[in-house]
Amino acid sequence: MVTVTVDEVLEMLKAKAKSDQLAGMAQFGLVTEQRLGVSVPELRAIAKQVGKDHDLALALWKTGILEARIVAGMVGEPEKLTEEQMEAWVAEINSWDVCDQLCMNLFEKSPFAPRKIFEWSQREEEFVKRTAFALIACLAWHDKKADDEVFIRFFPLIQREATDARNFVKKAVNWALRNIGKRNLNLNQAALACAREIQQMDDKTARWIAADAIRELSNKQAALRSVQRGC
Repeated sequence: MVTVTVDEVLEMLKAKAKSDQLAGMAQFGLVTEQRLGVSVPELRAIAKQVGKDHDLALALWKTGILEARIVAGMVGEPEKLTEEQMEAWVAEINSWDVCDQLCMNLFEKSPFAPRKIFEWSQREEEFVKRTAFALIACLAWHDKKADDEVFIRFFPLIQREATDARNFVKKAVNWALRNIGKRNLNLNQAALACAREIQQMDDKTARWIAADAIRELSNKQAALRSVQRGC
């Protein structure tokens, strides 16, 4: 197997870079400092070409280039991921796309993920806290074998942090609640009950999170019931 170097990956990224896209990315809340302007599909193609290589992932992260960090999550090997590495990386996240891609491509596959969710949800740093709830959302989306109880135990965290008005936190809390409610009818009803409790809080952010989740999950509940009836 041919080992690809950091410099070679950076050359691949620079070849796909479109700096004229950075202004548009900024409009979506993406950090443009240390960003080349490479789309996620192109990053996936590069990661697929490179293959899994944990040492390369560590080196790519150290470059500080945001696209390189996203590729690092894609080529990293979950079985080689340590708690120390997770802590070091989460502390340096500064853009929501890096957070979410890292969660769905690497962190969610780590056995440390559930413990990190509880730990990071209590941290004050905006992107550390976002990572906790993005992880919940990703696990709810991808972990098809997990029991309902795994997700029910996240409801107290969602309720506790529903008053955090910071944009990237509140959106992740909302995302986590909605994704749990999309897994099956039991969790749909449990997530709706959680949302209704949040809705009673005397807090604007909490009410937004609840209203958005209720609107989507009420429709999801109807869809789930239709599936059960065979419609």
